[in-house]
Amino acid sequence: MQTHVVPVGFDYDRLIAPLVRDQLNVDRVILLEGAVGSEANVEYSRNLTQKLEQDFRNLLGASTERVVVADVYDYDAAFEQAYDLINAELDADREVWVNISAMPRTVSFAFATAAHSVMVEREADREKIHTYYTAPEKYLETELAEELRTQVDLLEDLRGELDEDPGDAGDDHADRVDERLDSARDLLAEFDERGTTIGAKEIDGSHIVELPVALFSNVKPFEEVILFKLGEDGEFESVSELAKALARELGEEYTDSFRSKVIYNVDRLGPGGKGYIEQEERGKSHRTRLSRIGELWVRAHADSEAET
Repeated sequence: MQTHVVPVGFDYDRLIAPLVRDQLNVDRVILLEGAVGSEANVEYSRNLTQKLEQDFRNLLGASTERVVVADVYDYDAAFEQAYDLINAELDADREVWVNISAMPRTVSFAFATAAHSVMVEREADREKIHTYYTAPEKYLETELAEELRTQVDLLEDLRGELDEDPGDAGDDHADRVDERLDSARDLLAEFDERGTTIGAKEIDGSHIVELPVALFSNVKPFEEVILFKLGEDGEFESVSELAKALARELGEEYTDSFRSKVIYNVDRLGPGGKGYIEQEERGKSHRTRLSRIGELWVRAHADSEAET
């Protein structure tokens, strides 16, 4: 059984054509929907999702499911969603194929990285996890721009004819042509100067969305306890304070031996090891907190902690 996870953006062919042309056996498709940009963009993407849903059924005989991505620019949430989704498909004994050709880069990168992280954690299922990309045969933006230039030339000729022979409604027609000419020229000027996009969107107070390279390592039980404790309580002023909090939570006596055990495991989880913990030297102490990758690990494994 094959499940294809398809983030839907503004593409159609790249999401279904390779599967049809290569005659792949697709049993199930999960279409990821997310709001991107203007209301017109959202409506266009929604219509595209509906068309893909129908064609995956009709052309490939696949069952389909539509899943909403609440915020396409929230990398951490997208990573957590991808991690849970991929694990659920593997648990159902399905092979998982993740298409990263469309949707904002935050979602595509989050799903690709989550797939790689699951691959590391579930070594026995490594051959069942795939990420893939399809290159387009051509881009329509430049063709649309050239077509618009041709329309501008036509409108300019028409405007000249109206000046020579305005007719009964000449002024009204001339105004309409002028309006369309101004709009088309402005759009072409922006395209020539800026390309296919304009500006840089601010997200959560920044114009940069960091995309950490998460690749989860296998974590031992006591390491899990440390990570979940840091995820629950946040930063600790020192490893000793972390060890004391862990001893209280586990109902153990705080001894030198227990403290040494915590220090050893924190080192294994730190920058020189798995990279899940960051430490900042403050005098003789080391302020200890989760790294960005550690935060992702805790978010992705929160369900497993709740079950224990």
